[in-house]
This record gives sequence, C-alpha cells and structure tokens, in this order.
Amino acid sequence: MNTILSIKKGSIIISTDRTIQEQFSLFCTKNNINDMQLAIEYFSVFGGLEDVQVNTNIPIEELIKEFILDDYKYLRNIVADIATSDPLLHAILTGIAQGDRRTNSSFRRAEVSFKTGMECVEELVDLKVISSEKSLSHLTNQTNYSDIAKKLIFRTPFLRFWFAFVSPIFKGIRDGNYEEFNTLYENKKTEFVQYTFEQLCDEFIKTQLTDEDRVSQLGSYWDDTTDIDLLIKTNNGKIIAGSCKYTNGKLKKSVLTKLKEDCQKIQLPTDSYVLFSKNGYSSELKSLKSEELKLYTVKSLKALI
Repeated sequence: MNTILSIKKGSIIISTDRTIQEQFSLFCTKNNINDMQLAIEYFSVFGGLEDVQVNTNIPIEELIKEFILDDYKYLRNIVADIATSDPLLHAILTGIAQGDRRTNSSFRRAEVSFKTGMECVEELVDLKVISSEKSLSHLTNQTNYSDIAKKLIFRTPFLRFWFAFVSPIFKGIRDGNYEEFNTLYENKKTEFVQYTFEQLCDEFIKTQLTDEDRVSQLGSYWDDTTDIDLLIKTNNGKIIAGSCKYTNGKLKKSVLTKLKEDCQKIQLPTDSYVLFSKNGYSSELKSLKSEELKLYTVKSLKALI
C-alpha cells in the first residue's frame, strides 16, 4: 500500500503519492460518481483534493468557483507548501501545465535555459510535484531521436489545473475578478481534459491484458513530427499502439488510418491497435473490430473503480 504524502491545512488534503488510478478510484467512490464522462471531467480539476466533496449535479464551473477561486488565498498557501513559493519553479510548472509537457517547450514557455529548466525539474521531482517519462523510441527501428527529450507529468490533476488556469492569472482571481479565468477555462477545457483521459486509458489497458500478455513497458512515443498516445510492449514481445480522442464526434476510420501511418513512419513493428473514444465510433470503424483492433469508450473506464 502506498504511503500517502500529503499536506493538510484545515479540511484540505492534497495527495501527491497515490497513482492516478488510485486517485481516480478514490474520487469516484467517495463522490458516488458512475457517469464516466462526468467523472473524467470533474477528476481533471479536483483529482487529488481528497477532502473535497464533489456533487456532479452542480455545474463544474460553480464548483470551481466555490472550492478553488473563492478560496484562492487559502489554497495558494497549501500549494506553496508543496511546490514552494519560488517564482521560477512556478513558471516551469505553468509551462508544463499549459503546453504539450515536453521539456523543451515547457522551458521556452517559462523563458529559461534547458540547463536551468532541468535543474528545476530535478527539484520538482524531489518534491513529488511532477514525474517524467521518456519517449519509447527504443521500441522503433529509429535511432535518431534524442534520449534527453522527456515529458513532464503532474502527480495530481488538481496541481496541473492550478498551474494551467489559476497561478498564471492569479491577480484577477485574488481580487475576486474571475472573468479572465472563465474565458481561459472555457477555451481550453476540452484540450485540458484530453490528457487526463489519456492517463486513465493507460491505466485501463493494464487491466485488459492477460497474464501472458502482461505489460512490460507502457508509455507513449513522440518526436518532432509524430505523436502516438499509447504504446505498449507485453511480456511476450507484442507491440500495441493506441490513440485516445476526447472529442464530441464519433471516431471514424481515418483515426485508425492515421495511427497505422504513424507507426509505419517510425518503423514500429505493431501487432495490434487500441482506440479510446469519448463518444463512440462510426459504423465503418466498428465493423473492423477484431483481436487486432480493440475499441473502448469512456464507459470502459468504469473498470478502474
């Protein structure tokens, strides 16, 4: 059982040592959430706030105002206890939260050098605010992508939300003016939830593999031109590639075609594919479902609870 590393002030605990799957299961159980779409969207904001009771019958914007914006000064002190008050560290965290999580782009957003950025990353990893992952480029037949490149991952959804939407525009929030926040959140909400969806899909796929096909390596692939959301190598050597799309429309065959083309481009010897969709699949794509193509939706993630 994991040791919970947390900060407690009054009635708020921010856990930084549970896995995403553990946090999600606890969040859904505690708040009695059975609708997985609502669960994902509310978890992407409140995940990791262990003592906050969430009612999904109330619009998420109202809950954000009540629990986060109206309590900004209180929460700011708790976040500072976890991530320190160092403006440079906060700039790095904002760069991660608002971008594609890659080290280079995060550092550019924070306007720091790679060397300084990596020193900050080491400190933030030690503080258990973030972790890092490498592209699984070694599973391909390509050797030209640098092993230095990493993506940076917040340990809790709430801290990612804070540094994406609250910390960068804190002055207005501090002064009780939420107009800038409301505009920013409305414009970026779907894009923001997408990554939480990807994380949960990663956790879900582990539950679907047999003992023989147990996960040996799990992550993603990226280089300067190609991104593959989900990449798995099993104990018996099979390679599975996947795509996760948190979009309103049904996924079409073109998503599978693009995934296969990306795998071919990076010379990835893929044995099968998995797709995850917020709102299902076209009839054409569903007709292709087989042992070599697994199709899942947000409802599938109930297995994580």
